[in-house]
Amino acid sequence: MLRLPRLAAFAACLIALACFGAAPAAAQTPPASDSITPLQDVLQQVQPQVANPSRATVPQVLGALLAADAPGTVAFLRAWADREVYERPADGLFFFARDTANRNLMLVDIDTGAELAEVTSREVNQIRPNAGVRREIGAALVSFELLNPDPARRLAALENIARSPDSEQIEPLQAAFAIEEDNRISERMERLLDLLNARFATDTATRVDAIDGLSGDISTEARRILNQILQTRAEFAPEIPEGTNVARVRTPGVDMDLAAAYATLADAGLAPPHLGRNAIRDALRNNVVDGTVGGVPVHLLDNDERRREAYEALEAAGMVAPLVTEEDMRAAVAEYVFFDAYLEPDPAVTTAARASLDSTRTAISLWQFLSISLDAVSLASIFFLAAIGLAITFGVMRVINMAHGEFIMMGAYTGYVVQTVIPNYTTSLVVALPLAFAVTFAAGVAMERLVIRHLYTRPLETLLATFGISIALQQLAKNIFGTQARPLTAPDWLAGAIQVNDLVSVASIRVAIFAMALGFLVLLLFILNRTRLGLEVRAVTQNPGMAASMGINPDRINMLTFGLGSGIAGVAGVAIGLVAQVTSEMGANYIVQSFMTVVVGGVGSVFGTLAGATLIGALQKGIEWFNPTNTLAAQTYMVLFIILFIQFRPKGIVALKGRAAGD
Repeated sequence: MLRLPRLAAFAACLIALACFGAAPAAAQTPPASDSITPLQDVLQQVQPQVANPSRATVPQVLGALLAADAPGTVAFLRAWADREVYERPADGLFFFARDTANRNLMLVDIDTGAELAEVTSREVNQIRPNAGVRREIGAALVSFELLNPDPARRLAALENIARSPDSEQIEPLQAAFAIEEDNRISERMERLLDLLNARFATDTATRVDAIDGLSGDISTEARRILNQILQTRAEFAPEIPEGTNVARVRTPGVDMDLAAAYATLADAGLAPPHLGRNAIRDALRNNVVDGTVGGVPVHLLDNDERRREAYEALEAAGMVAPLVTEEDMRAAVAEYVFFDAYLEPDPAVTTAARASLDSTRTAISLWQFLSISLDAVSLASIFFLAAIGLAITFGVMRVINMAHGEFIMMGAYTGYVVQTVIPNYTTSLVVALPLAFAVTFAAGVAMERLVIRHLYTRPLETLLATFGISIALQQLAKNIFGTQARPLTAPDWLAGAIQVNDLVSVASIRVAIFAMALGFLVLLLFILNRTRLGLEVRAVTQNPGMAASMGINPDRINMLTFGLGSGIAGVAGVAIGLVAQVTSEMGANYIVQSFMTVVVGGVGSVFGTLAGATLIGALQKGIEWFNPTNTLAAQTYMVLFIILFIQFRPKGIVALKGRAAGD
């Protein structure tokens, strides 16, 4: 049973919804009791009103249903409004019905849902409420749902109101708001009341207060209401009529096309039509006499100037309508005022709506800037993961490793293979990350031992050798996995997005990648600054000769450093594979950005790589904001900017001293 406060509020809603005073049949409604009354018995008390509903009698039915609060009331009201209720004339009972295979109807008990009997359409009457009755039922349904004890049902009713706002929803919503105890639902009701009052309230003060409450609201529903209030229509008149709520006065030839303004007058029959090329051509064609038109031979009518000459000759002879010149159009439109008038006649309402919408647009700009910033951070985290391994190898060893992208590809394929073996995506991800590091670490060590160590003093040959290795690795991946993209699926807890509001949302997987990049930053700083390996790496970076004299083996450090950078690239490949297609060429998509990140940030510096990734990510997203449909142009402009940047700061944002800085 509904609680008594909700019953009282619901009764008030129904009285307000009724188009007359007290319902005459209210005395027929039995008082509510603790026992549950079957819905069929309640309907039989108002049987004639249900079978033949009208706007005058439907409140009696709604009052009876409210007082009884029988199970299935809401479902019955929906079916009644949708014309899915049938009456059996033999006994006056009501049923739901569904079609049968032989085109008959199967009657369904409205209380139990049990199938009762198969009948023909002639044995029952389909109840067909008109539009007015359906509106009354719809308003009652809103009240039923708003006063439902289940909070989920009340929230669902509020969302239905937000999708289809109507003036008749204000009173039941106010009644429900007055007794609502759930703060979350109460706040939503208050917001919807502002929206409904802003659009449908009858007095100016209420509407203006509600509109002021929408100031700065970036939600879609609030912007829709404000834009509806500010809708305009284009009008013209010799003078602006008194009482017109003018949005803007237009000046033909300045902020309104002169030809369009004149065409408006011509369409209204206030000026002769302005003839275009086709109309002139047709007029000339209809006045051909002995191979000439207006004294001009037909074969000479091959340009606009000769056609106009022929037409003017016909005009002088009174055979065609006169041409309208630009001076004629200016003179005609000067006799009228062209303006946009608000559909809303109240200037106070439109002034408040315009101020609120301007405030909202300012808020939208700020949120859009935040959204672009979050996209830039997300992109920067991907660039950082892709480039940090290259920064280590390039900074310590001065090796231009063109196969770095293929280590990213190897890590992504490792994640794919693990997912084919372990179907649980969370477990497979936990296994894939260290396994990808191990696989690419081993591959990097093997590459350094077999190729790179023999080419340390020949950087050009190193570039060519690693480029050849990258092509070989790509072809090997094609032979093993084929050319089609392979799926690397994120776990369910990384699916979806974190929705901040209607304008800002961040994919959960990108948040995870950002966290991973942050974790790698902390880990690398710890390794380089707090471990013996890091001390030896920094020593070899700054002065390999002095480091060797202190007992450090530069050859071993180079091997471990190259393996570490390759392993990090493999882990980055798993992360990147969750947001990009896993193919044999995926590494080539990141090798250029990785080198740019390292060079711009500063060779051999972890913080430099972070700064370079942030700069490039922000730059690319900033350029895309001006031209969001052309990412290739954004990348082109970004490369040009980086070329100019390097001219002024060749050592990057964070320049190291020692070998990495070229000292």
